Amino acid sequence: MDSKKEVQHVYLVGAKSLGAYGGYETFVYKLTEYHQSKENIKYHVACKANGDGCMDENKFEGVTKINDHEFELHNAHCFKIDIPQIGPAQAIYYDVEALKACCEHIKKNHIPHPIVYIMACRIGPFAGHFYREIHKLGGTVYLNPDGHEWMRAKWSAPIRKYWKISEQMMVKYCDLAICDSVNIEKYIHECYDGKGIKGRNPKTTFIAYGADLALSKLPDDDEKLMNWYKEKGLTKKGYYLVVGRFVPENSFEVMIREFMKSKSQKDFAIITNQKSFLVAAWGKLYKKDYFEEIEFPKGMLFEDSAVMYKIFDKAKIIVYGNAKLYGYMHREGSITTKKFSKRDCDILIICQQLTEYLSNRSEKLQKAARSYQTAAAFRIYMNAPRNGMFDSEIQNSEQLLKINCKLVMQDPCIRKKMKIALLMYMFARPIMPIVYKKINRWK
Repeated sequence: MDSKKEVQHVYLVGAKSLGAYGGYETFVYKLTEYHQSKENIKYHVACKANGDGCMDENKFEGVTKINDHEFELHNAHCFKIDIPQIGPAQAIYYDVEALKACCEHIKKNHIPHPIVYIMACRIGPFAGHFYREIHKLGGTVYLNPDGHEWMRAKWSAPIRKYWKISEQMMVKYCDLAICDSVNIEKYIHECYDGKGIKGRNPKTTFIAYGADLALSKLPDDDEKLMNWYKEKGLTKKGYYLVVGRFVPENSFEVMIREFMKSKSQKDFAIITNQKSFLVAAWGKLYKKDYFEEIEFPKGMLFEDSAVMYKIFDKAKIIVYGNAKLYGYMHREGSITTKKFSKRDCDILIICQQLTEYLSNRSEKLQKAARSYQTAAAFRIYMNAPRNGMFDSEIQNSEQLLKINCKLVMQDPCIRKKMKIALLMYMFARPIMPIVYKKINRWK
C-alpha cells in the first residue's frame, strides 16, 4: 500500500477458532500474533460459538471483550457464529453465516478494498453469490483449497461428490487460490484450467506451510512428562511419536504395519483424535497367545466385558481401522432381545472385578472403570423387575449409584448421557421410566 496510514482489512473465514485445534486454527492464531503490532493491517476472524472445536476466548490472555459474540485478540476483531447441530452440514452453514457477517460488517463500516480469505472449499453452491457480493463491495476473494476433501474415506459417496463439485465452483470464482502444497497447485491447474469465468485459468500461488522451530521450554525431567511416560509405558528417547487425525489418508495403517516389520526395539506411540471404539469381543483379531492366560468366564453374560480390558492391557499395539469387514446380525431370540433375568446381573460382578483390577492404575483409568460400573448399575436399577426376585441387585445398584454419583458428575470425560441419567435419578425419578423406555433394550 502507498500510504502508511491506509489500513488493509482482511476477513478470515473457515477456521473454527484461534488456537491449536487444527491446521487452519493454528494458522489464524499465528498470523494474527505475528501481525498484531502492524498498524496498516486489521484482521477480522470468524469463530464458532458452539460445537466441536468452538472458540473459548476465556482461555487466552490479552483478550478484550466487546460483547457476548465479539472480542479482540492479537489486535484482531473476532466474531462468533452460532451453529445448529445439523451433522456434516453445519460446516457449510458456518461458512455461509460467517460470509454474511463479513459482508454486513464491510457495508456497515464502509471498509475500502477488503480481502476475504476463505479456508476450504465447502460452500461451492453459494460461491458465485458471495463472490459477486464481495466484488460489489470493492473486495477481493482469496481461497485456500486445502487438500482433497472429496477423496476422504470418512465421507459417504454423495458427500464426496458434493465436495468435488463445491471445490470446482469455488476455484472457478475466486480471485486467487493460495495453495500450501506444490502438488495441490499442480492439481488445481490440471483439473480446472480453462474452467474459470469466461474460460480463464485459475490464478494460483504457492505458500508453504510454516513450522514453529522454537525449542520446547519443558525440561526433560519435568514431573508431568515423567508421569506421562509412566502412564503410557514409555521411556525417554525410547519411542517413535506420530501425531495426527485418525483418518485413512494419514496412512496410520501403513506406518503401523511397517513398524511391526522392523526390528526396532523402540515403542511406537500415536497421539490421535480417535476417542473410542467398541470394546465388545466381536469384530476384532487377536494374537492367539493372549488366550493362554485369559479365558472367557463360563456361564456368564457380558463375558466380553470380563476379559477385554485384560486383552487391551496385555497388548503392546492396538490397531484400529474403519473398513467394514464384519457383519453382526441382530436377530429375535438373541441374548440382546430376551427378557431381563438373573444372568443380566452378572455385569455387576464383572464391574467389581474391573474396578479392583485397575485400583492401582492411573486416576483416569480408575474413573473410567467407576463410570462403566455406574452405567451398569443404572441399567440394572431401571430394568430389574420389582417382583421380589431382584431386591438385592436393585439395592446393590442403588448403593453404587450413590457412591459413584459425585465422581461421575465431576469428571469432564464422562458422557453427558450418563450425567443426565444420574441427574434424573437424583431429582426426577417419577419420570425416569417414561424417558428410559425409549432406549430400553428389554422392552
